[in-house]
Amino acid sequence: MKLIGPFKQIITLANLPLRGKLNDEQLEIIVDGGVLVDNGKISETGNFSFLKNKFPDADFEKVEEDHVLLPAFTDCHTHICFGGNRANDFAMRNAGKTYLEIAESGGGIWSSVIHTREASFEYLLETLHERIKKLTYLGITTIEIKSGYGLDVENEIKMLRVIKEAQKTTPATLVPTCLSAHLKPRDFEGSSEDYLNFIVDEILPKVKNENLAKRIDIFIEKSAFQPQESKAFLLKTKELGFEITVHADQFTAGSSRIAVEVGAKSADHLEATIEDDIKFLAESGTVAVALPGASLGLGEKFTPARKLLDAGAILAIASDWNPGSAPMGNLITQASILATFEKLTTAEVLAAITFRAAHALGIDDRGRIEKGAKADFVSFKTDNFQNILYHQGSLSAAKVYVDGNKI
Repeated sequence: MKLIGPFKQIITLANLPLRGKLNDEQLEIIVDGGVLVDNGKISETGNFSFLKNKFPDADFEKVEEDHVLLPAFTDCHTHICFGGNRANDFAMRNAGKTYLEIAESGGGIWSSVIHTREASFEYLLETLHERIKKLTYLGITTIEIKSGYGLDVENEIKMLRVIKEAQKTTPATLVPTCLSAHLKPRDFEGSSEDYLNFIVDEILPKVKNENLAKRIDIFIEKSAFQPQESKAFLLKTKELGFEITVHADQFTAGSSRIAVEVGAKSADHLEATIEDDIKFLAESGTVAVALPGASLGLGEKFTPARKLLDAGAILAIASDWNPGSAPMGNLITQASILATFEKLTTAEVLAAITFRAAHALGIDDRGRIEKGAKADFVSFKTDNFQNILYHQGSLSAAKVYVDGNKI
């Protein structure tokens, strides 16, 4: 048993609802607080002096300066296993080139597919470790990671094996997702529907046999897969026992409705979601995941986060870190910017990158500093928790804990 503290403030996020809008007055703030950890779980929180007197035999980890403590963050949508670099895409996009022009010149998702196929297992593992380390330094200890740059049996399985291997040497929790349905590969002979059937028949059995992922994703869009073939694919994967998430409503509306209809854990992107579908999504158990990094990278509008929350939706915010549309990877910076444009309260942002984001992954044992929760938390050297979003990512995490141990 270990007592950690004292912290100037502990922002517990305890007792906040899973869905809908939040006021900052709802935040529980423990002043001069401590956290008691036992076997990787939070045993008790409260005033530090009180806990020290109550548990005199507990090991003691003293915090010397003013720090505030929050639950560690969850990034519930990333593409950080990849080969190559698409800086040229970004430059061309800013110079006014269209998506099609960039793709025709050798850029776009297919460029990442080529480089990822060419990359060795060892290279992908090394670069994935580097990106995981960057995220943990930001205070993110639960990280979703997608495949989707292999798009054939050999390379999709290679990517997922890399993610599985990476889990062995990081204290962070990695959540692999099979995104073989990212787009139909150029070298596949057959229709989009044929390729989706190929995923079901050839890729997913190997994913299941090696326990490489429990989640399936698909990009529903005019340039990728169409609504009805996508719905049929998702229902097949659900029958196989996989959980579902969907790249939905990024450029055109309608696919978030499919996500809800098939019982997806989350619908991610939603930049093009229309009013009727906001209501439909808000009345469901599907988490709406905003990806402001993609909006910034592409120069597109943001997810209507304010409207989603006001309608009662479960809103999460993730980085979408990928080599093309969202290369930044800084969740706090992105969430702070989204808050500015969408007028989100601090409570709404913190909920969206902690327990609500974890819920999008089907994980509900973390994201709050309360009894029984996984002891993953992050401290910042400041005397006021509001400074974290105020500095828009430039205030670095001071200490990051996984299972109560400083990493």
